[in-house]
Amino acid sequence: MYMNKEIKKFFRPAAVCLLAMTLLCGVIYPLIITGAAQIFFPHQANGSIITVTLKDGSTKDYGSELIAQTFTEPQYLIGRPNLTGSSGPSNLSSVSKQEEALVRERAEWLQALDPNNTADIPSDLVTVSGSGVDPNISQEAAEYQVARISAERGISAADVRAVIDRYTTGRFLGFWGEPAVNVLKVNLALDGLL
Repeated sequence: MYMNKEIKKFFRPAAVCLLAMTLLCGVIYPLIITGAAQIFFPHQANGSIITVTLKDGSTKDYGSELIAQTFTEPQYLIGRPNLTGSSGPSNLSSVSKQEEALVRERAEWLQALDPNNTADIPSDLVTVSGSGVDPNISQEAAEYQVARISAERGISAADVRAVIDRYTTGRFLGFWGEPAVNVLKVNLALDGLL
């Protein structure tokens, strides 16, 4: 009987606290943050989707500028291997035999795609990023592909470089990280959609 009174004494405040925290953290806070994001950062809050208005006036979503898309045709800029491609991220050691075989397989695929290119293949074209969905490649990886894209599309290498430069972001705060080329934006621009 005594234990029942003690339990009841603590149950009500605990239940009230649980309900209050659930409302505060599970309902009110998310609504405030979501509302603020929709007001101040609607493009980012909705997934940074690239939407293009077509010639007939309709619109089409082509994907998020933050998530990799797979391109395998020679007229396009090829991105990093990703989750939507033939292989995803793994926890393989960079010196393991399995990782070495995957890198070799990817390098052979790139060489078959562009047999005239004898330059060294940049590492980001044959290795998966930590997330497996990195939408960007290095400037070196983009430059490696300029001649192939130029020949496939029948445009000058300077025109291809101009598109790549337009969709290259610099270092964060001018010194942090490396410049990055957004593969989806470049390919949409090459197709005349951006």
